[in-house]
Amino acid sequence: MAKARSAFVCASCGRRSPAYFGRCPQCGEFGTMKEQVEQRRRGPDVGSVARGPGAPSPQRLGDIEMSADARIALPIEEFSRVLGGGLVPGSLVLLGGEPGIGKSTLVLELSAKLAAASGPVLYVSGEESARQIKLRAERLGLGAPDLYLLTETDISEIISQARALDPVLVVIDSIQTTHDPELNSAPGLVAQVRHCATALQKLAKGSGPSILMIGHVTKDGNIAGPRVLEHIVDAVLYLEGDPFQQYRLLRGVKNRFGATSEVGVFEMRGSGLAQVPNPSEAFLEERMINAAGSAIAITLEGTRPLLVELQALTSPSAFGNPRRTPNGIDLNRLLLISAVLSKRVGLKLWEQDIFVNVIGGLRITEPASDLAMALAIASSYHDRALPADLAIVGEVGLSGEVRRVGQLSERLNEARKIGFKRALVPKLRRRARDFPADIQLIEARSVREALRAALSGA
Repeated sequence: MAKARSAFVCASCGRRSPAYFGRCPQCGEFGTMKEQVEQRRRGPDVGSVARGPGAPSPQRLGDIEMSADARIALPIEEFSRVLGGGLVPGSLVLLGGEPGIGKSTLVLELSAKLAAASGPVLYVSGEESARQIKLRAERLGLGAPDLYLLTETDISEIISQARALDPVLVVIDSIQTTHDPELNSAPGLVAQVRHCATALQKLAKGSGPSILMIGHVTKDGNIAGPRVLEHIVDAVLYLEGDPFQQYRLLRGVKNRFGATSEVGVFEMRGSGLAQVPNPSEAFLEERMINAAGSAIAITLEGTRPLLVELQALTSPSAFGNPRRTPNGIDLNRLLLISAVLSKRVGLKLWEQDIFVNVIGGLRITEPASDLAMALAIASSYHDRALPADLAIVGEVGLSGEVRRVGQLSERLNEARKIGFKRALVPKLRRRARDFPADIQLIEARSVREALRAALSGA
């Protein structure tokens, strides 16, 4: 017997309420409460359900056999790197990103190359027609006889076609467009997204194909749903980048089969997204040597060290309150560094507008770039350039001290490969054996010492 239940669900945060609110009491958004009617069917009691003949039974951990080929090799190495070395059969991967960032382009390229190398791939699109996908494939120069296109939004029909084809990979573009007609709610709402994702999870864990789902993001940059999808899937990837820049970063924030926070770098071209095998060299290729306000930071994205250029500009403020304008870094971090330079070093930044930019459209969240940011601001303030062969790494504390960072050996080796001869680092207790011998280390305990050493070296 079916019972209808009506509730109001916030399309932004997923808050459920029996009554309507003009403003969601949880996230504070206006006009996001949508009515949702669900049909609830009473099933038999749990105690009366008998085990079926095909129901799984408990297994000993040591008795579980692993196949020799535990991962599917991907033809795009940067994508494989983010997933931890390949695609695990039966896994669910969620890819999110802003509209127009290149999600469908990257996934279509991956699908075509994987179909040519490993077997049939089913590409399900709920937003584009088959002709539109064909036009994009021709523009990218892709052609694979085992790539199958399906324009469908009914989750039951999608699962039926996937079982009949038995593909290596199933692509859902996008999960917010799929729906189940038995649920009396619109596609994209929380109930529909959760139900369709759970159905795809059963398909992947049961018959074995890997499933890659593309998800829309909210205005805050999070995957819409709200975060119910991130709990269901095995890996969550974000495609990031400045729409006005050519570089895109594929970042992993969750991975049950590999390291999290791994990063793959791509370059947007007319022929699609091309891999960038040496990102540090690409980010520094347009660098202006001996320019005041420029510093090279050695940051770490996942397990990959990257050398990026931080540019700073200080200018006398024409208003009472000086501006602090960051691009690619956190505003609070910029305010902290500015306060440390004013209080501990004596720079009169309270009368200066400060602009800081990370070249290449990257966004840096690691504190190891603090020292490079501080030296870039001081370099612009004094109008004196830092040494061109100096790479900088270190975290800055509130007392003006320079703190040690992790994986310093990997950072220094990356700087040596690019051609840097000197590195400004925090004070070391001892020199590790795996430090590169052909790079000079300049140690500093405080920001004042680091600034004095960098400007005297110039």
